[in-house]
Amino acid sequence: MNCLKLSKLALGAALSLSLLAGNANAEANAVRLSHGYGMLYLPLMVIRDQKLIEKHAKAAGLGDVTTNWATLDGGNVINDAMLSGNLDIAGTGAPGFITLWSKANGIPRSEVIGLGALSTASLWLNTNNPKIKSLKDFTPKDKIAIPGIKTSLSAVVLQMAVAKEFGHANYAKLDPLTVSLGHPEAVGALLSGKTEIAAHFTSPPFSYQEAKDPRITRVLSSTAVLGNITLDVVFAMKQFTVQNPKLTQAFVAAQEEANAYIARDRKGAAETFLRISKIKLTQAEVEAMLADPDNQFSTTPVGIMQYVDFMGLAGTIKTRPKTWSELFIDSVKSRKGS
Repeated sequence: MNCLKLSKLALGAALSLSLLAGNANAEANAVRLSHGYGMLYLPLMVIRDQKLIEKHAKAAGLGDVTTNWATLDGGNVINDAMLSGNLDIAGTGAPGFITLWSKANGIPRSEVIGLGALSTASLWLNTNNPKIKSLKDFTPKDKIAIPGIKTSLSAVVLQMAVAKEFGHANYAKLDPLTVSLGHPEAVGALLSGKTEIAAHFTSPPFSYQEAKDPRITRVLSSTAVLGNITLDVVFAMKQFTVQNPKLTQAFVAAQEEANAYIARDRKGAAETFLRISKIKLTQAEVEAMLADPDNQFSTTPVGIMQYVDFMGLAGTIKTRPKTWSELFIDSVKSRKGS
């Protein structure tokens, strides 16, 4: 074989290796995300509305990135969508994320990782039964609506509240009363007073919608029992973050910008919420909710280990992180979380 042929072969091999390396290093040009219905997901709604991922991805040199959004509610539904490969990034209740992290830990293609906290608020247990003044007043006939049995945010926080009231050994005392029902449907059921639903454990704006009705009373507030801890987080498949480090950081930057926007422009944030959620509320009502100090939006996780400790003792998770930071990407670990 002559020198010219060898040179051509060498050049061809070099080009092939270069193309392979380029493909290996290329990040995704599309990302699939989900958020739920309520105000806990407001930062994601702002990101969606203002195309902030697209903005920060381009600034990071990733070019044009497409985002595809879905609206999903309930930890089990979100986890199934993530594991089946239909989602890249999702907002979800902290307990659902912790459950999935525990189950998938050590399984490379199934491992998940938190991108940061999403929101903090107070869950209210509202009732249409005037006889119910506390958790002790519930009877077998009084059904409690939550978006998912046992693993949803509302389900686990209710168990934690029950454990405080009746002792940890009895944390599941009210589980037989829970009924799986999406928040919008549960609002209608509670306010109608014509179904088996006697109570609804829910977040803003649904809790506020119900409270406007004079027939509805509040049995408990989660912040009064557990403090102002992170309720929702954002997470992704760990493999996605490894393969897409710049895109992951573009999302984190987008969330920080969304949080700053909500804090700076309450009017604009309320308009965004109403437009994206399509929930029938007035501008003034949403602005009042955003003014409530219980409703906060931050990427720093707070109180995550409360869930871990409770779920570990309850036996709902087997593998437990030693610290909260073990659950999240490196850029979040330097925060003063808990």
